This record gives sequence, C-alpha cells and structure tokens, in this order.
Amino acid sequence: MTNVLVCIKRVPDVSGDIALTADGQGVDARHVGFTISDHEACAVELAVRIATATEGTATVLTVGTAEATEQVRNALAIGCTAATHVLADPAALGAADVAREIAAVVRDHEGQGRGHDLVLLGNDAADSGDFQVGIRLAYELDRPVVNGVSTVEVEDGSIVARGEGPDGHETFRLPPPAVVTILEGGVEPRYPSVPGRMKAKKVQIEEREPASEPAGPNRVRFTLPPPVSSDVQVLGEGAAAAPAVVDLFERIGVLSK
Repeated sequence: MTNVLVCIKRVPDVSGDIALTADGQGVDARHVGFTISDHEACAVELAVRIATATEGTATVLTVGTAEATEQVRNALAIGCTAATHVLADPAALGAADVAREIAAVVRDHEGQGRGHDLVLLGNDAADSGDFQVGIRLAYELDRPVVNGVSTVEVEDGSIVARGEGPDGHETFRLPPPAVVTILEGGVEPRYPSVPGRMKAKKVQIEEREPASEPAGPNRVRFTLPPPVSSDVQVLGEGAAAAPAVVDLFERIGVLSK
C-alpha cells in the first residue's frame, strides 16, 4: 500500500504571448482562464495510478486562494480520494514558504496516522518558474528526492523513477518515504468524467490556514538595457579605400607606425 500526496497549483491558462503584471513579477491573468501545469497533470495521473495499483490513497494538496478549489475538485474527479487546501495568496509566497507549508501538512497527516509514502510535484511552476519547491520540501522532511523524471512506479517496496538524462535513459530507486518531481510527457493525463465530477463534489476538502508567516518570493527584476546605437562610416570603394582603412587600423591600435 502506497499513500501518495500530489501537489498542484492554480495557474493562468495561457497560450502564445504571455502578458506580465505591471511590476513584472507575475502573469497578467485578467483575460484568461485557470488550470494546472502539464507537469502537475502528469503528476496527478501518476498519483492515481500508483494508489490504484498498490491499494493506497491519492491525496491532492494545493496552497492557494479559495478559487483554487476548482483545480482541487478536478483532481478529485480524476481519481484522488482526499484533498487538503492551504488557503493563502501564492503571490506572497516564495518557494521556501510553499515547501514549508507542504511539509507542515505532511507532518500533521503523519501525526493523524495517515502519512504519505510519496510526495509528487510538478517539476516547476508554470507561472513563476520556480524549480525549487521539490528540493526544499525534501530537505524540510529529510527525505530522498529525484527531480525531473517522466514516470514513477512502486516495485518491491521501492519508489522507481525513470526519465531521460544527459547520457540517456536513467532509473532511480528510492526508499519510501520520498519526494519526486515530474516532467510532462511520460504519461497521458486523463480528463475528469461526468461521474467523476459528481463524486468529487461530495468529497470534504480539508481547509487549513498557513502554518507560518511567509518570507515572500524576494524576486529580483532584471531589465534589458536599451540597444546601443551604432554609426556606420563608409571609408570608400575599392582600392581607393585602402588609405582610409590603414588610418582606421592605426587609430584603433591594430597597426603602429
């Protein structure tokens, strides 16, 4: 039996050009819908598959605003059987803050006798581009971690993660409990069915307040300097330009008299 916790984040559903907020710190979502990242959709699919194959449980977790309940219900409709929602403004949280909140949930669930043998996350956040949450969570919980794999299975009591590395196909075996981050492409995520959606509406979502004060994202905004204008000087044409070229080389120090 393997109990899986899969973490998702409500993000703008964007395609093509992405508009940023005025401060350049986030995606302008005023005119788009919301979803989860493709990485997380694959993580949800893997969580449901592992729970089903091992007769365990798949719990979905999000740290976000009340509107993120929509994405939690979708994960429940796909096959997750329980849900936890930490009510917080994700814009005010950095990667370390999110990792601490997830770790607090994992510890509380362990204390309640419903621990998680495996925590799955998307490889990176689709809106803020944070790649750090999985690593920080593993350090918070003192668990082994593998990043950026395509598939995860449980074989003979071990967590087996597979993906593509710089030298070809890679396989990792981890003792549970463990943390793994997922890249899209390894599995085909299923879509919520009508019966699944009806069943998901009946699931009681555990709502929590943040366990600690956030430190914030502390991002630094980089700006591109304006392009430096360049002047073009025509030195001449053909052989008649040779004296001017020699003079130029002398001025810039390529030739000396």
